[in-house]
Amino acid sequence: MMIRSLWSGATGMKAMQFHIDAIAHDLTNVNTNGYKKKIVNFQDLLYQTARASGLQGGTDGGVNLPVGIQVGLGVRVAGTTPVMTTGSVVETGNWYDMMIDEPEKNSIRNFFQIDIGGGRVSYTRDGNFRVDDQGRLVTTDGYLLNPQPGQIAANAVAVQVTPEGQVMQKLPGADYAAIGRIQLFSFVNPSGLEPIGNNLWLETQSSGAAQQGNPAEDGFGYIRGGFIEQSNVDAISEMVNMIAAQRAYEFNSKSITTSDEMLQTVNQLKR
Repeated sequence: MMIRSLWSGATGMKAMQFHIDAIAHDLTNVNTNGYKKKIVNFQDLLYQTARASGLQGGTDGGVNLPVGIQVGLGVRVAGTTPVMTTGSVVETGNWYDMMIDEPEKNSIRNFFQIDIGGGRVSYTRDGNFRVDDQGRLVTTDGYLLNPQPGQIAANAVAVQVTPEGQVMQKLPGADYAAIGRIQLFSFVNPSGLEPIGNNLWLETQSSGAAQQGNPAEDGFGYIRGGFIEQSNVDAISEMVNMIAAQRAYEFNSKSITTSDEMLQTVNQLKR
């Protein structure tokens, strides 16, 4: 004798465990620059059909039955979707800290491009850059911003970044002068980018090819120097989601326990 609820409950427990794993990962990155929280998507599994809808039935066999008899076999994780919205903003006052101010406030499409070596590039929302010993802008891991907007002179007394991405430096006894321009890269489907850790994403077929452009041009955001975009994770909301997922895990566990008790009752019928 097989009770389907045993297997359905097991799939539910596995799905809720994955959901809790995803929530825990989001919570651990609540202070990660440019991090995007994930939504876990679920799908119901195959159905067993005892009677298809629309079949002929009734006492004379001439009635089309409006409903069938089906029972589902559980749930599965269909995918995880990053929520591409702008995170909270923190002012640092450092000119080399930058964030992308999107033209559409409720969604993001623009990224910085990072050279990760070996002819490969990746993309990031983390504008927490630094200046290396050659005056180049790099990530905290030492990867180069690509393309480089010029090199900062060792004797520069001040540097600023305009909303249009122009890097301006001031040398002793001179006015501000542009040395280069930061480029942005946009995607048709940024949710299709592949996260690889270190606040980096890779282009995929799902994301579409990166489109390069200047800040402040059509479809591209502005650069806000001296600001950092943080995570878009809301810790309170995620704690509520974790409680809901935990309760769903317990409900599925209860369905397995109930099914086991039913089997036990059947097993004791001869006693």
